Amino acid sequence: MYAVIQTGGKQYRVAPGDRLRVEKLPGERGATLTFENILMVGGEGAVRVGKPVLEGVKVTAQITAQDRGKKIIVFKMKRRKNYRRKHGHRQYYTELQITGIEG
Repeated sequence: MYAVIQTGGKQYRVAPGDRLRVEKLPGERGATLTFENILMVGGEGAVRVGKPVLEGVKVTAQITAQDRGKKIIVFKMKRRKNYRRKHGHRQYYTELQITGIEG
């Protein structure tokens, strides 16, 4: 069984046991989260699609890490003008392990 959830402005296809990184969500490591914006559920030949979300379906997940991603470098330059700006950025993320799909 699998589901399509929406979180952080993005959509993810998940199944029980999957691990994924999403935009930072509040909660401590080991806490349980419940997603209620379920767009689609499928498996065993039957597919249910919401308009826009499904009612009575939940996906539960456990937080395995709250961390920051790899550093990216933002470099701006204008040629022949001696203008250079270098800036680094590390995005916060939450790593989840999907524990179940109910409904």
